[in-house]
Amino acid sequence: MGKFHRSVATSEPAMEYNDCIARMREEQYPMLAGTTYLDHAGTTPYSKKLMDRFSADMMGSLFGNPHSASHSSQHSTQMIDDTRLQLLRLFQADPEEFDVVFTANATAAIKLVIDAFRDQDGGFWYGYHVDSHTSLVGVREVANGHKCFESDQDVERWIEDGCEGAVKKAALFAYPAQSNMNGRRLPLRWSSQIRDTAGPPVYILLDAAALTSTSPLDLRNSDAAPDFTALSLYKIFGFPDLGALIVRKEAAHVFAKRAYFGGGTVEMVVCLKETWHAKKTASLHEQLEDGTLPVHSILALRVAMETHAELYGTLERVSRHTAILAERLYEGLRKLKHANRSAVAQIYKDETSNYSNSFTQGPIVAFNLRDSHGKWVSNTEVEKLASIKEIQLRVGGLCNPGGIATALHLEPWEMRDNFSAGQKCGGEHDILNGKPTGMIRASLGAMSTLGDVEKLLSFVDEFFVERMSIKPPVQVNGTRNAVQQLGWHVEALTVYPLKSCGGWQIPSDTAWDIRPEGLAWDREWCIVHQGTGVALSQKRYPRMALIRPHLDFKTGKLRITQADNATEVSVSLSLDPSYFDLTDLKSHTTQVCGDTIKTRIYTSPAITDFFTDALGVPCTLARFPTPTSTDPSTRHSKPQLSKPASTFGPSPLLLPNESPILAITRPSLNALNTYLKLHFLPAAPAAQFRANIILAQSSPAGSEVPWDEDTWRSFTIASDKGVEGASMDVLGGCRRCGMVCVDQTTGIRAEAGEPFVSLAKMRRVGGRVLFGVHCALRGTAGSVRVGQVVETTEGREEG
Repeated sequence: MGKFHRSVATSEPAMEYNDCIARMREEQYPMLAGTTYLDHAGTTPYSKKLMDRFSADMMGSLFGNPHSASHSSQHSTQMIDDTRLQLLRLFQADPEEFDVVFTANATAAIKLVIDAFRDQDGGFWYGYHVDSHTSLVGVREVANGHKCFESDQDVERWIEDGCEGAVKKAALFAYPAQSNMNGRRLPLRWSSQIRDTAGPPVYILLDAAALTSTSPLDLRNSDAAPDFTALSLYKIFGFPDLGALIVRKEAAHVFAKRAYFGGGTVEMVVCLKETWHAKKTASLHEQLEDGTLPVHSILALRVAMETHAELYGTLERVSRHTAILAERLYEGLRKLKHANRSAVAQIYKDETSNYSNSFTQGPIVAFNLRDSHGKWVSNTEVEKLASIKEIQLRVGGLCNPGGIATALHLEPWEMRDNFSAGQKCGGEHDILNGKPTGMIRASLGAMSTLGDVEKLLSFVDEFFVERMSIKPPVQVNGTRNAVQQLGWHVEALTVYPLKSCGGWQIPSDTAWDIRPEGLAWDREWCIVHQGTGVALSQKRYPRMALIRPHLDFKTGKLRITQADNATEVSVSLSLDPSYFDLTDLKSHTTQVCGDTIKTRIYTSPAITDFFTDALGVPCTLARFPTPTSTDPSTRHSKPQLSKPASTFGPSPLLLPNESPILAITRPSLNALNTYLKLHFLPAAPAAQFRANIILAQSSPAGSEVPWDEDTWRSFTIASDKGVEGASMDVLGGCRRCGMVCVDQTTGIRAEAGEPFVSLAKMRRVGGRVLFGVHCALRGTAGSVRVGQVVETTEGREEG
């Protein structure tokens, strides 16, 4: 069992096979055109031939519910039986010794086993390897006792000691055949060793989801096989979304105490006067597959196995190919150096694994990046850039908590502290207390090519290898003191009443109120998905830029138009019933940038239709509820509201992402546009960066100082002609993303990823792509008008 081929042991030239895959991919995987897909450990793409055949089978035959005697039902039953046998043969499992149960996914297969153990008298003991996927880790919560084995050696010692602590009652040991984090392959011999040492009281659950995506699993020797093997079939074939549990029949009695039964698993049920039922006993899968099976998905699986064999031959062949690619990627990353010869990539490879040997290593490379000073590069920034360059990666905790903690040397207290600081799955807190909280994963699949590997290596080389010759092409003339004497002033003010939509420029002669939550009327409304309640973002829906708000204080209305459409809707600026019928509002919770916020949803069909038509997604308008205040026709402010603190501190927010106010400076924008011009790229307008405040220097041409805001601790907008002014704390640089690539006049995202790509090359601070600064009002109130003088205070260092 478990003899994997070395990547070099092949009679077929590697490049010849690679070229064959590249040609085949053009026809069979059109969805991969123009993109570099490196997340096969998540799921692999499906082929055109698979989908064509599945569609033809669906149109050519009638498949009924298998719980019947009709011709269509019997057709389904026969097809399911044939597919079940075909799947067992794929892993060389004798149907006399194994049965296969279809599940929704590998996690459902694992849960099926755990439910059976939970029903055992006296409960059960559970042991799991530190490299386990979260789905295996979670089993501990229902066990009577549990142990996390911190290394292979820990497991070996436990086996040598006769599986101490697990033999007095039902026990289950679980581990992955391959780490989904870094691709390390764990010893498959443990199944037979545990069985020989401890006997039946200890059962083995193998998570084979990651392994079988690109490699064979040989179950011919049932005495050496795991008792339970969980599979993710979509990781192998791309489609259907289906999992399976292969059960060694000698362990089938574990399910005998399973309490629950569902449709299809019982022969007779008595409900009236007595409670009695008779379970099906003909086969294990009949006892465990509750309800109607996913007939059409199983049909697709049959087609998938046949098609995969035609396209790739055997899983051994896939294993050899992907091992060659993984070795090239590993060696390529390892050799990348900064100008000072320091390593660019920190690769998380176990010392026992070898990328030239597919027995010990799968086609996954997990890594983080460092700058030339050894500081970690933000994984979020890598992911943003990769997405713009059409490279699909996985970034973060990778659903492997033990592996991540071990590789990154994160102690439990550090992980709890990180969670308290805001880290969560999918969040941007990727470097805390000087350590990364996750990593980057590139995983290869059957249809991966050497071109995919080279594109990733070129991407890292282009954006993250620091060369002495590369410097921002900006010449600074004059001295800082001279520039400070010339001073700053407010050039423009903009509010964004609808989050992620177009801005409304404040008239230059109008004094505008600033509150702790930001500029008056800024991001008080948002557009929410009708099904999920999640606030929509321009990052995903660039056409939101074409939704233009206008604050009409004469009528007390917020008028909303579409830039490319004559339609318009309006809502009252006030929640006073005289301005807006409160019966048209209802309380609701909305997800905004991961936070749950109390909002009020507009239920008017006209409003819903307007936004749904504008964006092509079922959505409507929501408002952050505001206490009734002064007459909206006479005010430019609103009362202070309550919302969770920003990521930078205690300042209350409405609906912005990170801080109450965003400011950019004209000199920094000019520096960026100089860089763009030198590289024959179009200039970036200020609107692209969606700032509330644009600050300019009162300086002669050529004497501006770009990026001066990096050092500001605060700035003060001086009082002038009845305008109160305000003091602002600078909270930190604004981390940019692909949203700056959206043209705010057309709602079209730049295909070249500009200006974000250029910013990433010339403007990365502490591993982050920054432009502009986040600010918050110091005090309880202030006001600002275009033209006011601004005085800055230095003392902050970015990074």
